[in-house]
Amino acid sequence: MPIPTVAIVGRPNVGKSTLFNRLVGKRLALVDDRPGVTRDRREGEAKLLGLEFRVIDTAGFEDEDPHTLPGRMRAQTEAAVRDADVALFLIDGRDGITPLDEEIGRWLRAETTPVVVVANKAEGRAAEAGILEAYRLGLGEPIAISAEHGEGVADLFQALLPHVEHEHFDPADDELDAEHPLQLAIVGRPNAGKSTLVNRMLGEERMITGPEAGITRDSISLDWEWEGRPVRLVDTAGLRKRAKVEDKLEKLSAADTRRAIDYAEVVVLLLDATRGLEAQDLKIAAQVIEEGRALILALNKWDVAEHASSLFNGVKAALDEGLAQLRDVPLLTVSAKTGKGIDTVLKVAFELREAWDRRVPTGELNRWFEDAIGANPPPAPKGQRIKLRYITQVKSRPPTFVVFGNRTDELPESYRRYLVNALRRQLGLGPVPLRLEFRGRSNPFDRGR
Repeated sequence: MPIPTVAIVGRPNVGKSTLFNRLVGKRLALVDDRPGVTRDRREGEAKLLGLEFRVIDTAGFEDEDPHTLPGRMRAQTEAAVRDADVALFLIDGRDGITPLDEEIGRWLRAETTPVVVVANKAEGRAAEAGILEAYRLGLGEPIAISAEHGEGVADLFQALLPHVEHEHFDPADDELDAEHPLQLAIVGRPNAGKSTLVNRMLGEERMITGPEAGITRDSISLDWEWEGRPVRLVDTAGLRKRAKVEDKLEKLSAADTRRAIDYAEVVVLLLDATRGLEAQDLKIAAQVIEEGRALILALNKWDVAEHASSLFNGVKAALDEGLAQLRDVPLLTVSAKTGKGIDTVLKVAFELREAWDRRVPTGELNRWFEDAIGANPPPAPKGQRIKLRYITQVKSRPPTFVVFGNRTDELPESYRRYLVNALRRQLGLGPVPLRLEFRGRSNPFDRGR
């Protein structure tokens, strides 16, 4: 799917290039008080609170003969709008609506491209009258911003979201889901039985195995099917403590494993039941969660484990304490040697991938947000209420949400955890990593990188 395109249009000297530079995060376009500095279309990759799109800075729209330079520049602007997914019609909030703004408005109303009116230079009270005037353009509610000072992005984000939001993979599309392999990486300490597990899944001796630790050096990707569903299995080199990784080849293997985690959707962390849970296992698990990947812990060699019940409960308790950032990570038992428990691992992996892919419908998300805040309102430090205005999901894989409000930087960590836990519990997202970010009007153009 091509990346969405946003065209910035307007008469000369309303701040189009300033907004362009703000969105791309670099001074790519020349900016000057003189009108007409921009002549050719300039394009850049923009990222706004998780939204990614291509933005086009156009020349100032002027009413000139098509054969003149300004007329040819106008033709370029018209072409940019026709090709865009949405146009940002920038006006100067302090100047109000000029006759040229009205002409541009008439042209845009005749185009099929959606339009968002943006009143720039709206800092302070000087632009209030101009913003009200913008309603008469007949293009909907104007969004007040200051491109120079970085104000108003919360409203700009909301206005762009319906036109710019996109996903390359939609888990609700059954046909696409059936064709999309589950990216499943198997990681763990050396000699935990990773390659033996892969061989048992494939039903063939595809990977070299043996009692020696560290036989596998590269991450090996294998295409496979489980119950008719495609899986891309990645067997990885064992991850040991960094202090013990002295051999150059082993360092490269460890880096390769970390790349495998980056490209996975679900990661199975294989534990050796004869050795229990070690600190390095928790570090690997934390790394998987930090990368935003769904995680399964599998106790291997369960067929030869001693005191199985107490071992399982002990590992479960240690996980709850050591992985406080993600409760209820699935802990399963398997035997790579006999194959017992492998079907359960695959079933849970597909379920986790579905939750990891999930996009919550806007109505359901808003109802949950209102109920969550109503049941437990944000605190009021020093007697001043923190107001949370709305929430939106900016991406999935993993599910990522942004809450807009005022004074969000003063929210205590306990309240943030309350919202994350409620999201996970009440919206059926399960034990997958969630990212919940907060944006206040005090730092609106934070690019979230």
